[in-house]
Amino acid sequence: MKPSHGDRAGSTATGLAARQTAIEILMAVEHRGGYADAMLGARLPALSLADRRLATRLVLGTIAWRARLDYELERFCGRDLGGIQPEALAIMRMGLLQLRFLDRIPHHAAVSTSVELAKRSRGVRAAAGFINAVMRRATREKIALPPRDGDEAGWLALAYSHPRWMAERFIEWFGYEAAEHLMAADNEAAPNVIRLNLARASRDEIVERLQKDGMTVQRAGRFPETVVLGGAARFDSDSYRAGLFQPQSEASQIVARMLAPARGSLIVDCAAAPGGKSAHLAELGGQGAQVVAIDLNLGGLKDARGACRRLRHSGVGFVRADTSRALPLPDGSFEHVLLDAPCTGIGTLREHPEIRWRLGPNDPARMAQLQSAMLANAAALVRPGGALVYSVCSLAPEEGEGVVRRFLETNRDFRIDPHFPGREVIEDLLDDRGQMRTRPDRGGLDGFFAARLVRSR
Repeated sequence: MKPSHGDRAGSTATGLAARQTAIEILMAVEHRGGYADAMLGARLPALSLADRRLATRLVLGTIAWRARLDYELERFCGRDLGGIQPEALAIMRMGLLQLRFLDRIPHHAAVSTSVELAKRSRGVRAAAGFINAVMRRATREKIALPPRDGDEAGWLALAYSHPRWMAERFIEWFGYEAAEHLMAADNEAAPNVIRLNLARASRDEIVERLQKDGMTVQRAGRFPETVVLGGAARFDSDSYRAGLFQPQSEASQIVARMLAPARGSLIVDCAAAPGGKSAHLAELGGQGAQVVAIDLNLGGLKDARGACRRLRHSGVGFVRADTSRALPLPDGSFEHVLLDAPCTGIGTLREHPEIRWRLGPNDPARMAQLQSAMLANAAALVRPGGALVYSVCSLAPEEGEGVVRRFLETNRDFRIDPHFPGREVIEDLLDDRGQMRTRPDRGGLDGFFAARLVRSR
């Protein structure tokens, strides 16, 4: 996370609500398996705009920088952090984040609000003096990182707050210099990207509505429907309720574009939740297109249905099924098939920083087994002459090109299609085989892999 240059939200009156919300979310993420982005989405509407920005920075930053923060806190506290009451530790992590990485917050405000949060919590009240002492020491001293020489992977892991195994994999995949750039990018804020629903109005008309609702368009994306906002999207706005836009990362939007469905075609999305790509495919398919959205997760399927209803895409049907097993649809009956497979999510650490602390070194290979089974079943639906896009929001080679390579070895009637419609728009994102690879340190896109396959017979 870059140092903040946003609102000065240091006063007790302005920032306590944001900080209290942030602590509650941090506790739920670390101790109850919650997801930061979902919890922020549920809690932010109750806050002012300034407090929404602050709470988001505090939550995502504290989770992302956890290892670096704990390195200093362990030395300031003079004890193993495992023996500290969890909420007290969360308060100190968040306080230290403000001292080290949010340069618009005065040090006295970071200290005083940390102490106030402790006093307001029955379980932490007794530790308020200890928290005060640790935070005040942190304003006077900084703990230097260990020497870089001799343990490059360990230094990178600590300096950029990633698990050591992940730092080692990044070095293996990309080399030392690129791994460092990637880990630095993982701790920055992701751009606020939305997809305009051009089935409802023209681009200019929607942009005008966004501006009326208090949103600022920073720049256009690669495709007409892609817009990068200058701040957070307003999900309490009339334009959102009217179905004029959908939050969706640019890399995710490119995946649907790679499928390039023909107008009025029959399309299946084999892992549809939470519905962004299904809705995008319905828009790209235009009038007469039919999209079958499949997912095993009932809650996710309901979210997808809700999104399509809000966006007013009537040509989307929903099927609860498990794509890792044979699907209840006729083989060879679809012109276009999308499988944006479940994955480790290693390419989305900016939006989902908790992922780095939950994954282990064996998870990419474990997920690749599931992805291979899903790809085989999705491919069975493709008719001769039809196309399938396989994608993952992971940087792990075994989840991306490894899955595709193994599939092609046993399915000779499929081949990679490097000449799909719209290729020229994303030429710089493609490798020499026509497969898309994106990384947050190279153009700011989430880390995705995608390949378009066509069936010859």
